[in-house]
Amino acid sequence: MQAPDAAPLALAHAGAPEVALSPQRVTDDLEALLAVLPERVREAFAAAESRDQLLEVVLDLGRCPEARYPGRAIALTDQPIDRSDLAAVVERLGHFGGDNRAGIERTLHRISAIRNRTGDVVGLTCRVGRAVYGTVAMVRDLLDSGQSLLLMGRPGVGKTTALREIARVLADDLERRVVVIDTSNEIAGDGDIPHPAIGRARRMQVARPELQHQVMIEAVENHMPEVIVIDEIGTLLEAQAARTIAERGVQLVATAHGNELANLIKNPTLCDLIGGIQSVTLGDEEARRRGSQKTVLERCADPTFPLAVEMHSRSRWLVHRDVARTVDFQLRGQPARPQVRECDASGRVRLEDAATPPAPPRLTRAEPPAPRRELRRPDPAPPLAPVPLPDPSMPAPHRRPAVEPAATTLRLFSCGISAALLDQAVRSRRYAVEQVVDLEQADAVLTVRNQLGQDPEVRRQAQLHGVPILVIKSDSLHQIQRGLERLLRRRQPDGVAPLQVLPDDAYGAMEECRLAVEQVVVPRGCPVELLPRSARVRQIQAEQVRRYGLRCAEFGSGGELRLRVFPR
Repeated sequence: MQAPDAAPLALAHAGAPEVALSPQRVTDDLEALLAVLPERVREAFAAAESRDQLLEVVLDLGRCPEARYPGRAIALTDQPIDRSDLAAVVERLGHFGGDNRAGIERTLHRISAIRNRTGDVVGLTCRVGRAVYGTVAMVRDLLDSGQSLLLMGRPGVGKTTALREIARVLADDLERRVVVIDTSNEIAGDGDIPHPAIGRARRMQVARPELQHQVMIEAVENHMPEVIVIDEIGTLLEAQAARTIAERGVQLVATAHGNELANLIKNPTLCDLIGGIQSVTLGDEEARRRGSQKTVLERCADPTFPLAVEMHSRSRWLVHRDVARTVDFQLRGQPARPQVRECDASGRVRLEDAATPPAPPRLTRAEPPAPRRELRRPDPAPPLAPVPLPDPSMPAPHRRPAVEPAATTLRLFSCGISAALLDQAVRSRRYAVEQVVDLEQADAVLTVRNQLGQDPEVRRQAQLHGVPILVIKSDSLHQIQRGLERLLRRRQPDGVAPLQVLPDDAYGAMEECRLAVEQVVVPRGCPVELLPRSARVRQIQAEQVRRYGLRCAEFGSGGELRLRVFPR
């Protein structure tokens, strides 16, 4: 049965021009499936309305036959199925494979058996197979990219139908060498001659389901394909075979068990498809910077499938164009931002993009900073949120100016220093420091030991303009704070501290301590340094910290003595 041609599909995306695509056609060969059913069941489908959107017919011993449609099920007759009905259907079908599946030659229908303890068939699920031409419009641009594509979705959402059409488009339209690994003859139908729905793609059958991974490797070694199409990757061996194939430069298009990408992250058997998950122990500084625990989950390799599609329905797909980025975000507890693609009743595919934030840093891809090519760099990263301070509405004598007067501001050029950490150090201590992007405008240069050797141009320019260079041991918050203190102390006249100690405002100090403990130390598990205070006020803050069951210690010297509060 062939449905009337639908309206041409078109892509609609943020004002982009419409692109006409081939019309949709549906071919199901339903008469071949009805011919193997019992006569009284076949008569129930005499009306054309009963065949529209039919998903499967269920024949269970001792129960009335049932027809299933999207969202509903209908009893076909009042007479229950007996053993002779099941035997007659099995006789018309022939041999069932090791996965208890059989088919009808040159069709896409699938019949699955339920057996009792002795091996007798006591139930049949007769699933309608349809070749839908034109569904590939939802992901046609992804196929042109040449990257491997993974399809996910609940059973019955149309994964195999989409996979079949993708194989045809790759083989016929894009003229690539395509090999279909057809474990249950569900993609290209039963029999030795493949169904026309896969076009010029070649089909390799699998003798037993547990041998699918071997046939995948055999296809690469013997038949030189450019694309391999696989249905239902479900075991560790198959996931490993998929990675081996991807590493050889062959494009993969496959389906996997799981409704969405988050299911694969939690699945230890299939998580290698999206890069694998490993437990990593962070250093103190890295854990403090992330605001997380010291033991976190990280992606350990590049995904086998850089592209992934979540099929929520036949007309609504969620596309992850960068699986690595999505997995990193989800491991950090941040929401994924896939592209939503919907096909409306008129046949237009509408795309809705979500705003993509910058990718989170990963330990497994840490690299040394690239050598500086010129002495200008992009604007600093957005500053981190400062440690909560006392209410700014308190009287002016008890508050300290946000910055020092412009005449004493230190203009600093940083090399190999994290802009976010430098900004955090300046704001947390309220230093009179201004970051500049030109070395000629700087009063001093702050850099790390390793970076200075990799960037000799900085040293040469600093010597040319007479700008002093301060080298710190590492790019850490503590080292940056110490370096800023030394630079500011050099600029002050003798006997004048770079920052004045806050007046003895016990109320403001206690409020500062409370906010730091309740908003940072306890919920995030991160240590926090309070502002410099007098000895009397520091003693009050220390007593307040002990009431929370936490510990603290004094850091700094002279007028910069302050408390650091540690988590449990």
